[in-house]
Amino acid sequence: MIYKEYSVSSKKRIALVAHDNKKEELVQWSLRHKEKLQGHDLFATGTTGSLLEKELSMPVTKFISGPLGGDQQIGALISECKLDLLVFFWDPFEPMPHDPDVKALLRIAAVWNIPVACNQSSADYIFSSDLLGQSHNRHIPDYDSYLQQRTL
Repeated sequence: MIYKEYSVSSKKRIALVAHDNKKEELVQWSLRHKEKLQGHDLFATGTTGSLLEKELSMPVTKFISGPLGGDQQIGALISECKLDLLVFFWDPFEPMPHDPDVKALLRIAAVWNIPVACNQSSADYIFSSDLLGQSHNRHIPDYDSYLQQRTL
């Protein structure tokens, strides 16, 4: 795969997702980081988005519930370079009926090289980074070059 530079704005577009057993944990984490979240655009799936919007008193762009396709909506935005960071508190002890969707979302995040936090510790590390409030470059797949290679 050929990569190219993509410029990420200082104002990040952050997706916040949590499985049912992790929603309260994500809400509490978000409240601790409310000041840092205020400078960015927030996105979330279904119930998580409603909870965060209420508790943070901040606007959150909400998608449908994860099992109904919300994870895939977020994945689509990642592949369109319309999301810059994924905070996804998933529950490693609870089998999920939509597990293939979760794996697809994490795969897309890896392919498009966005930071992913899967728990409080990794989210804390990301949110302590100077890059959170700065513009910077990241490498993303060069889709045009990929298409050219496939047609040769």
